[in-house]
Amino acid sequence: MWEGRALGVRRDVTALASAGLDVAELHAAAIALVDRVVPCELTCWASMDPDSGAISSMTSGVNRIPQQYEPLLAACEYTPGEPHTFTQLARRGDTVARLEDKRSARLNEVWRPLGLSHELRALFRADDTCWGAAGMVRTSDFSERETEFMASVAPALGAATRVAARTAATRSGVPAIVVVARDGTIRASTASAARWRDELEEVAPGRFAVMLRAAAAGARTGPFKARVRDAHGGWILLEASELVSDDDFEAAVTISRASKAELMGLLLKAHGVTAREQDVCHEVLAGQPTSEIAARLAISPYTVQDHLKSLFAKFGVRSRAELVAKLS
Repeated sequence: MWEGRALGVRRDVTALASAGLDVAELHAAAIALVDRVVPCELTCWASMDPDSGAISSMTSGVNRIPQQYEPLLAACEYTPGEPHTFTQLARRGDTVARLEDKRSARLNEVWRPLGLSHELRALFRADDTCWGAAGMVRTSDFSERETEFMASVAPALGAATRVAARTAATRSGVPAIVVVARDGTIRASTASAARWRDELEEVAPGRFAVMLRAAAAGARTGPFKARVRDAHGGWILLEASELVSDDDFEAAVTISRASKAELMGLLLKAHGVTAREQDVCHEVLAGQPTSEIAARLAISPYTVQDHLKSLFAKFGVRSRAELVAKLS
């Protein structure tokens, strides 16, 4: 019974990933799915910065924690010694954990005053990177079956959260999401996919299908990213990652307009910029003075100036301001 429920939720979550939702919308819909199997009095899901592990957003279930407890609960996540914080679980590589430590501040100062005494947490990972987490609280203990259920659906939630984060990052450009099978067959897509199909087909008939097949093939070995030209000299960004699926391999391909930041590496390489010159260039774009660049890169200020002269020559500019303007 539990295996069947987990399978159903994983399939539903995979379907949500192709709907073009942002992280908050995805988590709100997924909370409702999970609550049918593991009901809770309070639940709050977080999206997390994949580099630092910091919480970047929170989405609550139907019942919200009383407002006066929110600052304390947030502070507990960054209090030394607090057990099973989201960051700790991410660093340890845990997928699920039940809070049983009686020294916990959130247990004693938040949950118990609200009449709650049991907490279950789950981490949402994709390719060993943590994209989000769930905190679930109630009066009764969580069973082993419920813990196993959350461990089973967590990878699907990680893959879907990654897709939603990608969508949010490019939402201003009306991106498309296309779910592609191993052979390039389209399983699902958002409405905006038709626009990107027409744009790629303008380059060459059949290009849309070819690029989807290439992205799906690349996603079989890890996250895939490619920048491709449109018919008018611009750039289109394709990003693909595997979705957790019990039937067959499926990849979620996000198609969007490539930003200048995405094109930076390509632009630097096209101008013959060396690896060390790239380091200096990134520091200049961040507004760092020569002395700080030298300290950060462990080189002398004179060497920084030599690299800058080379960059000016390669980009046909005469100052830092002109270089920043050209690359920004």
